[in-house]
Amino acid sequence: MSEAANFPGIDEDYSTENVLVQFEDGIAWVTLNRPEKRNAMSPALNNEMVRILDDLEVDDRCGVLVLTGAGESFSSGMDLKEYFRETDKMSAVRQQRARRSAAQWQWRMLPNFAKPTIAMVNGWCFGGALTPLVSCDLAVAADEAIFGISEVNWGIIPSGNVTRAIAQTMNHRDAMFYILTGEPFNGVKAAQMGLVNESVPLAALRQRTIEYARMLLGKNPATLRAAKAALRTVQGMPWETSNEYLTSKAAQLRLLDDEGGRTKGMKQFLDDKTFRPGLETYRRKD
Repeated sequence: MSEAANFPGIDEDYSTENVLVQFEDGIAWVTLNRPEKRNAMSPALNNEMVRILDDLEVDDRCGVLVLTGAGESFSSGMDLKEYFRETDKMSAVRQQRARRSAAQWQWRMLPNFAKPTIAMVNGWCFGGALTPLVSCDLAVAADEAIFGISEVNWGIIPSGNVTRAIAQTMNHRDAMFYILTGEPFNGVKAAQMGLVNESVPLAALRQRTIEYARMLLGKNPATLRAAKAALRTVQGMPWETSNEYLTSKAAQLRLLDDEGGRTKGMKQFLDDKTFRPGLETYRRKD
């Protein structure tokens, strides 16, 4: 069920049985494509996402990755039948093998993806879906989107690093309330709690996400890569250790930045007087 015809210039080289990949002006739209299951994440989908992220990281058509869901859902979480019940029957080793790709793409690969990532939450976002949501660098939700941490309602805790993801983004009282009650909340509330950056009406969601992506596409990619890695790494570090790490990271960036962003920015600001660093990006091409 391809949507590529709706977007001129898009191809689907990486699309698989459960994931649709489309390219548009530097954006790779990665769509969890099981709408009949509210895009529940099965072992097959998780395996496909590992391969897709691996490919897109070195695909020049992908400057920013947007993760979303087909139909009326972002994702309802892990597929209860395929991910849990069917793997519960396996030996411990086979079960671990069937489930490990979920961890691999959701909280190992996605947070460390070499390019900026945006979660576009278009609808239902429950349970296990909060892990890849938080693993994305930025997130925009529809006001109408429905979120839920409903594990308590069927006798389990939010595992698969869902609790870790929630603890990282929401304050303690909000996190505790929604984990203990399982009560749903909408995109507006998700934005108020810091789970997403912003909430907009569903009709404006795609355009607002494109605006986010275009802001990122205008920046130096090497700097973006270093900046996101730095923020994720220093969380929890003592101040002295963080200072040493960030000094080293800044020096590393100067070596790896083929664009020479620091030199260009300094020249345009100090010498040419053509650049206002607090208000715009330096002129990347002379």
